[in-house]
Amino acid sequence: MSRAALLVLADGRFPAGGHAHSGGAEAAVKAGRITGAATLEDFCRGRLHTTGLVAAALAAAAALGIDPSALDAAADARTPSPALRVAARRLGRQLVRAARATWPSAELDALAREFPKGSHQPVVLGVTARAAGLGPEDAAYCSAYECVSGPASATVRLLSLDPFDATAVLARLAPELDVVAHAAAGAARRALDDGVEALPAASAPLLEIGAEAHAAWPVRLFAS
Repeated sequence: MSRAALLVLADGRFPAGGHAHSGGAEAAVKAGRITGAATLEDFCRGRLHTTGLVAAALAAAAALGIDPSALDAAADARTPSPALRVAARRLGRQLVRAARATWPSAELDALAREFPKGSHQPVVLGVTARAAGLGPEDAAYCSAYECVSGPASATVRLLSLDPFDATAVLARLAPELDVVAHAAAGAARRALDDGVEALPAASAPLLEIGAEAHAAWPVRLFAS
């Protein structure tokens, strides 16, 4: 497995569309739940251990070769908010375009045909990791990192937060990211035998509520 490929996939400059999404940070800033570095850390920690764990497990399962259709349905069932489902599929569609250009594979081609409007982003991420020669832990790490790095980057723009402070938040969360990535990869391996029902189903109701409110705003900086 190529660690260089993992760096390419996890790079924020990889053209997968994530820069246009705040991961719930924009709604949290408006609601007063993110006001600075300390509350950003709290927000990212909560996201990491709930929806971040779910996304990382889905990505790891897809990297193991579990049926993407089953995983997409599992992602839908774990995403109550219609706005978040739409956002996840838009991100998945953009990621599959970038991935097919970077790591051409029959599995990515099949995924694009089956889901012309986009599969859920974590599922596409896992199939992309597989195409790049990466394993389930790599996919889980990439997904878990994205779930906190996106809000951190968005908050720099939303609050003019010092980028050094935002990066320090990510560094302090690194040990917890290790825990979540390992747990997600383990759950994905159990799903090989027990089915997708074995994958985590942690929820974050405030993210869901915030996403629905955010989608109705007439003016917003981020798509989600």
